[in-house]
Amino acid sequence: MSSLVLKILILAIGSSLRWRIEDPNRLLMDRHSKPAIFVMWHNRLFLIPYLFWKYWNIFQREKVAVMVSTSKDGGYLVRVLERFNLICVRGSSSRRGNAALLEMTRLVEAGADAGITPDGPRGPKYQVADGVISLAQLTGAPIIPISYVLSRKIELNSWDGFMIPLPFGRATLRVGVPVNVSSAADAEEREHKRLELETILKSLSES
Repeated sequence: MSSLVLKILILAIGSSLRWRIEDPNRLLMDRHSKPAIFVMWHNRLFLIPYLFWKYWNIFQREKVAVMVSTSKDGGYLVRVLERFNLICVRGSSSRRGNAALLEMTRLVEAGADAGITPDGPRGPKYQVADGVISLAQLTGAPIIPISYVLSRKIELNSWDGFMIPLPFGRATLRVGVPVNVSSAADAEEREHKRLELETILKSLSES
C-alpha cells in the first residue's frame, strides 16, 4: 500500500469516528507558544498523524517532530508521516539513540512539539523507556500523556497488540496531567517520573 493511499485511509477512518475529548485540565485548548512532548503507546500509532492533523490549530504549533525507528518498517512509516507534514527523526533505544535525542532536543528548543511512543519500537508493551524523560530534562518541555479508547477495532497479533480502528465507531481521546522533569533531576527522581508517566498512560488507556 502506498504512503498516499495509507494517508487517505487514516484520514477517512479518523474522520468517520465519533470523537469525545476528555481534557479536564484543558491542556489542548489553552496551550500557547510553549512546546510540549506528547506521548502515546505504540499500539495506538495508527491515529497519531490524524490527531495531529485534526487538532493542529488547537496545538497551535507550526512544527511537530516525531521519533521513528531506523528499521525498514520505520522507513515506510516516515513516508506516511511526512505526508502529514510531520518532521521525522530516525532513532531508537537500540540504534542512533543519542543522535536522535540530540536532534529532538534541538527541534524542541527551536519551538517544535515532539511526538513519541515511549514503549516503541519493540517494547516491552506499556513500559516507558527513559528516552522521553531525558528529552524533557534537557529541554524543560512538559510531557503530556495522551491516549484513546475505541468502541470498534481490530487488534493485531503483534508484540503491542496494534490497534486498527474500524470506521464509524466511537473514540475517546484522553489527555492526562503533564509530567515535568527538572534539569537537576538525579537517577532516583528520573525513575520516579518514568513510573509516574507509565502509570498515567496506563490509566488513560483503560476501556
